[in-house]
Amino acid sequence: MNRNFTDGMNYASKLTLLRLWNMFQLVGSYWLSKITKRANHSGMPISISLEPTTSCNLRCPECPSGIRSFSRDTGMLTDEIFQKTIDELAPRLTYLIFYFQGEPYLNTSFLNHVKYASTKKIYTATSTNAHYLHDKNAKATVESGLDRLIISIDGTTQETYEQYRIGGKLKKVIEGTKNIIRWKKELKSKTPHVIFQYLVVKPNQHQLDDVQKLATALGVDEVAFKTAQIYDYENGSELIPTIEKYARYRQKANGKWEIKNRLLNHCWKMWHSCVITWDGKVVPCCFDKDAHYQLGSMQAQSFQQVWKGKAYQSFRQSLIKSRSEIEMCKNCSEGTRVWA
Repeated sequence: MNRNFTDGMNYASKLTLLRLWNMFQLVGSYWLSKITKRANHSGMPISISLEPTTSCNLRCPECPSGIRSFSRDTGMLTDEIFQKTIDELAPRLTYLIFYFQGEPYLNTSFLNHVKYASTKKIYTATSTNAHYLHDKNAKATVESGLDRLIISIDGTTQETYEQYRIGGKLKKVIEGTKNIIRWKKELKSKTPHVIFQYLVVKPNQHQLDDVQKLATALGVDEVAFKTAQIYDYENGSELIPTIEKYARYRQKANGKWEIKNRLLNHCWKMWHSCVITWDGKVVPCCFDKDAHYQLGSMQAQSFQQVWKGKAYQSFRQSLIKSRSEIEMCKNCSEGTRVWA
């Protein structure tokens, strides 16, 4: 059976009548808002990102965790904030991403959080650099019920890999992947669905075919090529790939660079999802790395108070009015992955 189909059926198995009704409410209010140009909203999020930690063991050049450029504090998601969030959202939530910034496995409670969310029949996913997928963690990952495991692998040789994953060891990534695949087989588990995510930059664009071959050899379920976000792209960057398909940016006649996507005055994410940082800040999406657009806090409010509150509604309305005036939206590129 096709592995993507199996993964899709696994997600579908999480759907309930209440979750389907919630989806209908979200889609309906989103399209009504587009038509009327007024921020109408019904329903609760179907997807959220919860940040296990901002800490990371690597030093990737375009990552705030990697280059230690955060203006917000570094810390670990607590059991209290996690459980409060999940208990409130679980009836309507279908997709939970344990990732925003940082390396999730550095939070020692991470897999316990996955296990708890799995008991609520929520589809769970995470993204990792795979340096902590030793035998014990790999077994615990499979046993936790994690549905999707995204493994960052940005090169098929150490020389290429370390040009972006600074401080990383490709050998550990491959060993960790093998551990997960082996434990899936030993425990006769269909999950997690394992994805090799390849961030395409100029130094590694010559190994696109090689990573697909490596994935097949290891038994990985899927390969996803992701375009790279560059913070200071106006004057170009050595990281921007020359393969046009995998570049978010294009060069203008005057030599400057611009993002390809038009900033249309709507955004589906503002209706169906959000990000919650390790310390409970609720922010609109994953482009708000420093939580500049904090719309509430799980430490002081219920999620519904934030989601239905004036600050969130005002933000949605400002996006409908003029998205280009919102700073974090200026480097936004929808459809960041090119699936293999």
